[in-house]
Amino acid sequence: MSTLSMTQPLTGVRAKRIESIDLLRGIVIIIMALDHVRDYFHHSAYIYDPTDFSQTSVWIFFTRWITHFCAPVFTFLAGTSACLIGFRKTRKEVSFFLFTRGLILVIGEVTLITLGWTFNLAYPVLILQVIWSIGISMIALSALVYLPRWAILAIGILLIAGHNLLDSVHVQGKGLTSFFWSLLHEQNFSFVYGHFLVIVGYPVIPWIGIIATGYCLGSLYAPGYDPVKRKKTLLSVGMAVSLLFIIIRAINVYGDPHPWSVQKNSLFTFLSFLNTTKYPPSLLYSLMTLGPAIVFLALAEKPLNALTEKISVFGRVPMFFYIVHIYFIHLLAMIAATFSGYKWSDMILHTWVTANSQLRGFGFNLLVVYILWIVVIVLLYPLCKWYDQYKRTHLTQQKWLSYI
Repeated sequence: MSTLSMTQPLTGVRAKRIESIDLLRGIVIIIMALDHVRDYFHHSAYIYDPTDFSQTSVWIFFTRWITHFCAPVFTFLAGTSACLIGFRKTRKEVSFFLFTRGLILVIGEVTLITLGWTFNLAYPVLILQVIWSIGISMIALSALVYLPRWAILAIGILLIAGHNLLDSVHVQGKGLTSFFWSLLHEQNFSFVYGHFLVIVGYPVIPWIGIIATGYCLGSLYAPGYDPVKRKKTLLSVGMAVSLLFIIIRAINVYGDPHPWSVQKNSLFTFLSFLNTTKYPPSLLYSLMTLGPAIVFLALAEKPLNALTEKISVFGRVPMFFYIVHIYFIHLLAMIAATFSGYKWSDMILHTWVTANSQLRGFGFNLLVVYILWIVVIVLLYPLCKWYDQYKRTHLTQQKWLSYI
């Protein structure tokens, strides 16, 4: 890794987008929308988990599995982007930006984004999921950036590789101690405090590790770094991480709280091999998703074509797309529910959408889900393109745009 210090920013370095990063981020955020369309529109989403081998199909499983790449890649690239900022700002400035943006993301998760998921102005539920975890991870990274690069990398790897040692630690009850432990390492959907149900979907320990390792990888994009050397390094690291996943998963002793097992046929046994744990992301889950993503970064360092340029638009405005697509998908689901014989108010939610008993029986087959997903992407593209152009031309005058 480069030893470039963020205490000495490169004066005169022009902020330049790394197109391969934008492209990867655009791909994963488009795939992410598929998972959210599935949550609101697929009939089986209200009945069983798509990774439940006693009920799922291969297509349903892979529709869910492919979206596993989204959160870790997005968090990893958030760290990489933070490193890129450090090439033109001081360490103190980067730390301040990370802290303030992380705080804004946490606040946004429990206000604007939770409202998008529920459409419930009474706020009976507070949902702490991917945006919250990225926000907390940024706040943690705002402190870590003061350490040497090797120390940040070591901490990141330790958190990713070692946190599964905590899998057997459980804090019973619904008190503050249990809540605090849930925030750190154990998913829990059932904390009730007065008026609020608090859903802790993304415990943060491994996510901090992921953003820290992504930050260290950003050194490969330092101005003047040899592109050929970067490509070789990315390929080597990505392939090594992917191979490590296969080896550790095959051993089946450590790295995930749910070992793979022989299923009813060889195909479903293979699915069991891939069925790693996301909440919190296990070592194997992180290796499985980040390895191919790093390989992709190496292979994507080439000029954009007509299609990849359009995909990159989403990658340049990911937070804008994230907020808008939640409200849009939920609005479409409200309309679909009304035309399906349900009340529109059934889509004003008091918990996560698929846990609402009044919606059981609602939904469509997987083909309709994919069609609706494509419709969502196509319809939101012009809006994202407009915001991308607006952000590019107004960023220097309106600094708040760097937060969205």
